Amino acid sequence: MRTDLWTYLQSSGLPIVLYGMGNGADKLIAQLSARGLEVADFFASDGFVRGHSFHGKKVLTFDEILAKYEDFIVLLSFGSSLPAMLERFEELSLRCRFFVPELPIAGETLFTAEYYESVRDKLDAVRALLADERSREVFDGIIEYRLTGKIDQLLSTCDDREEVFSILRPARYTHYLDLGAYNGDTIRELLTYQPELRKVWALEPDRRSFRKLMESANRDGFAPILTAEQAGAWECDGTLYISDEGSRNSHLSTIPGGKSKPVAVRSPDSFLEEERVDYIKYDVEGVEWEALRGSAATIAKWKPDLAVSLYHRAEDLWRLPLLIHEMDPGYRLYLRRPPYIPPWDLCLYAVTAN
Repeated sequence: MRTDLWTYLQSSGLPIVLYGMGNGADKLIAQLSARGLEVADFFASDGFVRGHSFHGKKVLTFDEILAKYEDFIVLLSFGSSLPAMLERFEELSLRCRFFVPELPIAGETLFTAEYYESVRDKLDAVRALLADERSREVFDGIIEYRLTGKIDQLLSTCDDREEVFSILRPARYTHYLDLGAYNGDTIRELLTYQPELRKVWALEPDRRSFRKLMESANRDGFAPILTAEQAGAWECDGTLYISDEGSRNSHLSTIPGGKSKPVAVRSPDSFLEEERVDYIKYDVEGVEWEALRGSAATIAKWKPDLAVSLYHRAEDLWRLPLLIHEMDPGYRLYLRRPPYIPPWDLCLYAVTAN
């Protein structure tokens, strides 16, 4: 069996230093603690070091870490798509033992070597379904990254948005369904490629994001073509619970807890009421499986192109492509992702042949 980053951390004997603070660091600390590992120190970018502490330790600069330790491991505990930050991450990887652990955004499953072996046959099946060599390169790189935490695998699997839209066919899209619409960012982007959109449906369960979506619709001029509900996407209509975060990290749950509040959920089939749709985006914070199942009739009838997030759960990488292939074997499957570390926004594009 292959080793993975977690095994390496347990066997290295080197001090572990976290770059960054906040919720990501809290989750990483919990994973390390479960393996009997402690964090030696924390550091932040120079502009964020103000003499404060985190988990009882003074937050240092990277230069202070270099002065304190002869050899050490850095684990990144936050994400960014900003070019300056991506350059910073790459620079650090050349100066120290720098790793980017991937923690699941939803669910509890880690992509460990043991997990990899347990689903290897399913991963092989997905790889065989991918439609082009670049998709297979991205797929292989993501698996290697998840096992090793190495940043070079992330840097080599990025593509720009023009590449993505060369796979999609926005000139054909007149009816669009946005599941997890956030503040309308993907609607605005699609309108730059297809200003002739005639109809947009949108579901967004988070109340603050939904408000921003409606403000954007009025400000940016797409309100006349928009039908939107403050609701989550699910496999049937009903009520679930949402974490009240006001961000893209708000997520649905079947169980109440903490700050969660009840929220309506809709199946895409019910929401659309059999109306035509050419393109559907699924970015629903870990319930893509349920949202796809709730779209079965729409997909069977209209065969829309699909953009499906694959990064919320460890199992998304194999479970969602296999589900789409089962729903309609005629889809051509592509894998792409924009520059982002960790690989948030990894997306599967399912495109019909006609």
